[in-house]
Parts: sequence; C-alpha cells; structure tokens
Amino acid sequence: MHQSMALEEALATQSVFQLGLLLVLPMVMEIGLEKGFCSAVCDFIIMQLQLASVFFAFQLGTKVHYFGKTILHGSCKYRPTGRGFVVYHAKFSENYRQYSRSHFVKGLELVILLVLYEVYSHSYRSSNKFYLFITLSMWFLVGSWLFAPFVFNPSGFDWQKTVDDWTDWKRWMGNRGGIGILPYRSWESWWDEEQEHLKFSNIRGRILEIILVFRFFIYQYGIVYHLDIAHRSKNTVVYGLSWLVLVTTLLVLKMVSMGGRRSGAEFQLMFRIKALVFLGFMSVMTVLFVVCGLTISDLFACMLAFLPTGWAILLIGQVCRPLFKKIGLWDSVKELARAYEYIMGLLLFAPIAILSWFPFVSKFQTRLLFNQAFSRGLRISMILLRRKDRTKTFSGKST
Repeated sequence: MHQSMALEEALATQSVFQLGLLLVLPMVMEIGLEKGFCSAVCDFIIMQLQLASVFFAFQLGTKVHYFGKTILHGSCKYRPTGRGFVVYHAKFSENYRQYSRSHFVKGLELVILLVLYEVYSHSYRSSNKFYLFITLSMWFLVGSWLFAPFVFNPSGFDWQKTVDDWTDWKRWMGNRGGIGILPYRSWESWWDEEQEHLKFSNIRGRILEIILVFRFFIYQYGIVYHLDIAHRSKNTVVYGLSWLVLVTTLLVLKMVSMGGRRSGAEFQLMFRIKALVFLGFMSVMTVLFVVCGLTISDLFACMLAFLPTGWAILLIGQVCRPLFKKIGLWDSVKELARAYEYIMGLLLFAPIAILSWFPFVSKFQTRLLFNQAFSRGLRISMILLRRKDRTKTFSGKST
C-alpha cells in the first residue's frame, strides 16, 4: 500500500462523516419543522459557537470510561456526566482528580498515536493534506478530552487564579497520604482511592486489564526499529537493547530516589549524587552521538517509545499489587506513578499558563460562558466574586 490515491480519497470522505455532522440532522430537521429552516441553521451555528460539540464529546468520554470500567471489574457508582450552571472557579487539582483517568490519560494516548501516525506514515501517504482530513475528528476529540474542563471553568485563564492553582496542585502532589487523609488533600490518598475497584475485581477482570495494557508495549516494539541508531536492522537484539536501556534508566532513577531519602538534609551528599548521575548521563550520550550515530530525532522517538512502556509497567503493578508488595517493589511503583502524574500535570498546565498571560483570553472565556447573562445585563464579575452584600443584609435583619 504505497501512495494509494483512491484509498486516501476514501478516507478523506469518511472523515467528513466522522465529524458527526450527520448526528445533528434530526435536530436541524425538527427545529426546521417547528421554526423554519433559517432558524434551525441559526440555532445550530449558535450551539457550535457555545462549544456544545466540545461538551458533548467530553460527556461521552465520561460515559465510555465508566461503562468500560464497570464491564471489566463490575460494581457500580454514581458518576456525574455533566455540570449545571456553575459560577465558582474549580481548582486545577480538583479537575485533575475528577478527569485524570477518564479523559486526560486517554487523550494523551491519542496524541501519541496521532503523532506516530504523522511521523511514520509518509511511506504510503502522497500528501500531508490527507492527514488533516483523516485525523481532524480525532484531534477535535483530543482537544475536548484534555481541555474542556478548563474551558468551561469560570476564570480558568485568569493569571492570579492560575498561579494559585499551580501552588495548590504542587502542595497536593507533595502531601503524604495515610489513614484519615482525604483524597483532596493528598495525591497518595487519591491514587489509592482510584485503585479501589481492583481490590474487588475477579481474576477475569485482572487478566483482561493486563491484556489491554499490552497494547502499550507495541509502541516500543514498532518505534525502536525506526531509530537511526538501529541502522535499519530488524534483529531482535535491537528490541532487547531497548529494554536494557529502559531498565537501566529506571534503576538509576530508583537509586537517586533512595539516595535522596537516606541523605535527608545532607544537601552536599545529594548534590554530589545528582552531579555524578548527570556527568554519567552526558558521557553516555556523547558516546552514543559520536560513535553509534544517535540523532536528536532518536531522542524524541525514544520518549514516545518508553513513556507508554513505563505506563504499562505501572498499570501492571497496580493490577498485581499484592505480588509487588510481597517482593518489595510497591514503593517503586508508587514513585513511578508520581513521576507520571507530574508529567501529565505539566503537559496540561503549560497551555493554560501560556494562555493566562494574555488578559483577552480570560475576558473572551467569560463572555463565552455567560453570553446570555451578558445579554440580559447581569454583572458576571459580581457573581464570580460572590458578593457579600446579601449576607450582610440577612445578618442585619436577623439581629
């Protein structure tokens, strides 16, 4: 299948249907019969400007995640799929706790897939424009799953609130968990709560979970053979060496973490350990670049290969929690999970921080969320600040 124009045109045509435009035809026809075709088209345009499609895609992701979770592991629990008229600002840590596993993880996995498809599909694509047509709906889904909670969050792009959210999120990530520590106060308590369903899952659910996790190993297997340092070799030694690099990296990170805990307040000792690791890393990278032919593109490719593999190891460790506790590797799994949470948090927070630098973004978001209220002459800023005049009035009457 090399540069098949017929296949590309068929996929491009299919992408139009993937946009979901056919799903809105019944609504347009119903409104058209009641109010007229022009009114139906106007209502449809207004809904798109109000990001109704973004909210629908995000809400659908919530249902899909918890339906799949229930099918695999059983049990049931109420999960809100939407939110009403909200005028308070939800912190970044709150949104992260609520939507991390149901939307953010899946959205980032789709990002990796789409990037890999763009990088490694040139051999049978005749033009880059077909990539846009084929993957446009998927990028829309990724954007909805990753950033819809922040777009629909009042004052989500206000600079001061962004700074406060970052401080709160770092505090939440750094707090230790334990008995009596609520999930909204500590990342460890929240992380343990997210695995409650695995404690009551049967063997079938655990086996199916591990089988699904194996899809992440395919990333590494497919990417390492495309590295420039592999010199187009298809030998299994290349795949074995990639595992050696991954295991070595994890062991070095574990040693640094253990050294940091044992050194405690000994700043000089910790500084020497980090300096030694840094010098060793630079020496190895220099040899790989000069002798083995490593390139900059290989470094980015290795990130795309090893990040899913590490996530797969983490998920397997969560499923096999009793076994990892017995062999003494559970603390390592927890440290690996914390590192991945930091990475995901930074990837999500970086665009929010950049957009918060521009004041017009916050004003545009407020106008978008409360457009009807603006049209009726309400002062949204007073609502967001929760005016205390009413409380003072009621307290005066009670006295």
